[in-house]
Amino acid sequence: MNVLPLLVLVAGSAAVAGAARRTPVPAPLLLVAVGLAVSYVPGVPEYTLDPDIVLPLVLPPLLYTSATDSSYLDLRAHLRPVALLSVGYVLFATLVVGWAAYLIVPGLPLTAALVLGAVVAPPDAVAATAVARRVGLPSRITTILQGESLVNDATAITAYKVALAAAVGEGATWAGGVREFLLAAVGGVAVGLVLMVPIHWLRTHLKEALLQNTLSLLIPFVAYGAAEWVHASGVLAVVVVALYLGHHNWQVDFATRLQEEAVWRMVAFLLEATVFALIGLQLPVVLKGLGEYEGTRAAWCAVAVFLVVVASRFVWVYPAAFLPRLVFSRIREREDNPTWKGPFIIGWAGMRGVVSLAIAFSIPKTVHGGGPFPGRNLILFLTFTTVIGTLVVQGLTLPPLIRLMRLPGRDPQAETLAEANAQAQASRAAERRLDELLDDERNALPPPLADRLRTVLERRRNAVWERLGSVNPVTGETVDDTYRRLSREMIGAERAVFVKLRNHRYIDDEMLRTLLRRLDLEEAAAYREAA
Repeated sequence: MNVLPLLVLVAGSAAVAGAARRTPVPAPLLLVAVGLAVSYVPGVPEYTLDPDIVLPLVLPPLLYTSATDSSYLDLRAHLRPVALLSVGYVLFATLVVGWAAYLIVPGLPLTAALVLGAVVAPPDAVAATAVARRVGLPSRITTILQGESLVNDATAITAYKVALAAAVGEGATWAGGVREFLLAAVGGVAVGLVLMVPIHWLRTHLKEALLQNTLSLLIPFVAYGAAEWVHASGVLAVVVVALYLGHHNWQVDFATRLQEEAVWRMVAFLLEATVFALIGLQLPVVLKGLGEYEGTRAAWCAVAVFLVVVASRFVWVYPAAFLPRLVFSRIREREDNPTWKGPFIIGWAGMRGVVSLAIAFSIPKTVHGGGPFPGRNLILFLTFTTVIGTLVVQGLTLPPLIRLMRLPGRDPQAETLAEANAQAQASRAAERRLDELLDDERNALPPPLADRLRTVLERRRNAVWERLGSVNPVTGETVDDTYRRLSREMIGAERAVFVKLRNHRYIDDEMLRTLLRRLDLEEAAAYREAA
């Protein structure tokens, strides 16, 4: 097996994603563009998306890291719009796009057209949320887009299996489709509920951070594999487990949390960069075998399907945003009246991604009886053009649209004030606990050490309030910023001395690593305060 092409792909993707951080172009769009350009460079190997790799090995960790970073409480508060998008819209798009493709493409059977509808139905919110964070979208819209992306893949994969069964001649019925959908949904959630508590128990009882992080890397694959083994939705199982673990992450040892965050940020960065580059690299593959659909005819079909995909999302989003308010008075009393701007951004943020391509590549080449799958190569092409079209057209125009609409973003001043109040309450509780502990003779400390503990609390409490205060007219820093900068400079001086002592053989490398780790933890704490 030649691993060099894979190494070049991962390294090149990481380099492009890193370069994107220095440009105004979101990383997913730049990666796709570079992939398209590189796909026809002489000597570049042909990279084909393998659904047997993408779905069980790439999708679970991406879902896991996205779900653990999401807020279970926020998702629960926005359950209705998330469910309407992740389930209702995906099924609606499957039917609308499928019926439109049946009318647009001559000779394409309805069952094969519905397969195409299911393939392009689920938006991939990675690119949308990346843009949302950069331009400062309201937290409600960001939460809805993230929640949609966690569940819609499960809906689309199940709809695809039902449509595919009908297309290959397995005699699928509506009742059978509903039964399979419920089995996948209920079964996936059930598997997640069964696994989440014992996995969390293991995470909190393993004493070594290395073992805990090894378990963390295995969790998404275990949840996905267990659910798929019982023919349930592996996507939902991963999401349920990840949401529970993320909600209870505070119960895990601090060293594990520090290591996990670094490990998963690296994993997500590499996987996301690689899959978006792979999207662009699929162009030579999908152009093969179009046959009678080549040229102008294929281009017309691609434009028509793209327009239907974009329009169908708006057709669903606006009624889903306003009809529940008209029908239910409790919703009107409990929620503010939405303007037209929020649903418009949600509708325009329907970019498709690698899951659609991976599902398309899993379409079998033959049906029962040995005949070719009708329109398979065209479905691959239309999926590819829809993914590229939504990423480029919607992805490039989303940031200026958001700025043009002047949606109210997050309020840094209000968030800092809330943080300061929370820290003040926590510090008072810590002071009371410290007084209780020091009253016990078993916890006797010399006064300077006891005062140091109180100083740490005071420092932590004042740090947030100082961000609301005045700044240094020379440097533009707050008092707290200056304190952290000087603290890091002092740590840097200590680190240099430790290295010098090691180089002169006053201490050995093992002691150096111990001392540097201690400084690293202090610097990490200072960095987290700065963030």
